[in-house]
Amino acid sequence: MKIATTVILGSLVSTLALQASAETLRWARAGDALTLDPHAQNEGPTHTIRHQIYEPLVIRDVTGEFEPALATEWAPKEGDPNVWVFKLREGVKFHDGADFTAEDAVFSFERAMQPNSDMKELIGSITEVRAVDDYTIEMVTDGPNPILPSNLTNLFILDKGWAEANNTVDVQDFEGGEITYATTNANGTGPYVLQSREPDVRTVMVRNDNYWGIDQFPMEVTEIIYTPIQNAATRVAALLSGEINFLQDMPVQDLQRVSEADGLLVKTAPQNRVIFFGLNMGADDIEADNIDGANPLADVRVRRAMSMAINRDAIRQVVMRGQSEPAGMIAPPFVNGWTAEMDAASATDVDAAKALMEEAGYGDGFSIRLDCPNDRYINDEGICQAAVGMLGQIGITVNLDAKPKAQHFPLITESQTDFYMLGWGVPTYDSEYVFNFLVHGREDDIGTWNGTGYDNDELDAQIKSLASNTDLDARNADIASIWETVQDEQLYIPIHHQVLNWAMSENVGIDVDPEDQPKVKYFTFD
Repeated sequence: MKIATTVILGSLVSTLALQASAETLRWARAGDALTLDPHAQNEGPTHTIRHQIYEPLVIRDVTGEFEPALATEWAPKEGDPNVWVFKLREGVKFHDGADFTAEDAVFSFERAMQPNSDMKELIGSITEVRAVDDYTIEMVTDGPNPILPSNLTNLFILDKGWAEANNTVDVQDFEGGEITYATTNANGTGPYVLQSREPDVRTVMVRNDNYWGIDQFPMEVTEIIYTPIQNAATRVAALLSGEINFLQDMPVQDLQRVSEADGLLVKTAPQNRVIFFGLNMGADDIEADNIDGANPLADVRVRRAMSMAINRDAIRQVVMRGQSEPAGMIAPPFVNGWTAEMDAASATDVDAAKALMEEAGYGDGFSIRLDCPNDRYINDEGICQAAVGMLGQIGITVNLDAKPKAQHFPLITESQTDFYMLGWGVPTYDSEYVFNFLVHGREDDIGTWNGTGYDNDELDAQIKSLASNTDLDARNADIASIWETVQDEQLYIPIHHQVLNWAMSENVGIDVDPEDQPKVKYFTFD
């Protein structure tokens, strides 16, 4: 039986959605895409919306296997391992009717290399992208790059002519607050066409009946109405009342209630994402603490003590209602380089943590601010609240500052936070992705999400070498060596691996994607 609700949804969900046909996917989750600009932000929910409108050269299916998108074939060039050749799909049109050609692919990759691009680390090994003919491009890399295609699954292709006509050749300066035509408008080759966009309110997309894959994929959804609903209770009320029929960010506290409701079901799978805390260890002094002239986070004993104070099992049971797996490293089990031994490394020991604090000279503790998002990860603010109490047991007074992800993320990328929550998915399924963004020092357009201030030239060189090491055994040995340093230095405090719960009407058919990126072209309706 449906559970009645008195929650007033107001403008969150259009009343028109109630009258929509069965082919309308009324989709909600906690937060919205940060921007529609294809290269401005490397962020999961942002990519998810773009995947309906834009396309990369290659994608991964729900099993993690490569699938052709705008490229039909790809391989290193015969006789030249420093060049990858991509054969492009012919007969593809952008939503405005323009032909997709190699010129658009070259333009898009060159655009993604711009300073404001948040995608540049993914293609840092590329020195040149050139068109061989209308449907063939070559990517020249700085040394052989055996895993280059893995870095391209969220690298979207933009129409060069459309970008030029609408003054969006340059990537939006998201951190600087810039708004461009590409922020709220789009022209892709994807299965759905943007119809309207109200940031943080509603985005409507309609089926692209001229899509190249119209006969290859189910394409049963004719309209998508995407509504970000930050409040967990309101999201669940919308699902139970039929206002929405697909909920991506299912609150764990309501899993049983939704699972038992008539006409609804919940699908669960491990996610390719780990949640952790970052620590500014690089500064001589930090702003967010009460210690003058020193940085307690610079002492590895303090960082280890903080990790030992976190009771991950308690967070799993109480905050996450069993829907997480405690983590000891900042890589999910899906990723090349992950080991069960490292992932089990984080153990709770409050007495030992207190002893480390005393040894480091902080037996009386200190106070610090924790910056946390409240609309990005599953129970993100709740996890931070739990950590406040746990760290208090070893004398660290934590002042929690939780805010929406649009305000939270720039604190990290602009080095304006000393203690923060972050989550990281790894679409390449390889540790190099983690190292490039989170471990490498901030230089040469690498390490953009490394808010720790950690900078190790020797380790940076080792990280860079991964892109061109074709001896996979030697490469994996290097990956293991880098992880050993990351673990020994306690660069981050891992919390847990997320578990995904997607809730939907029972007539909606889709498998849970470990990337948490549903691609609506695969959805079916019974």
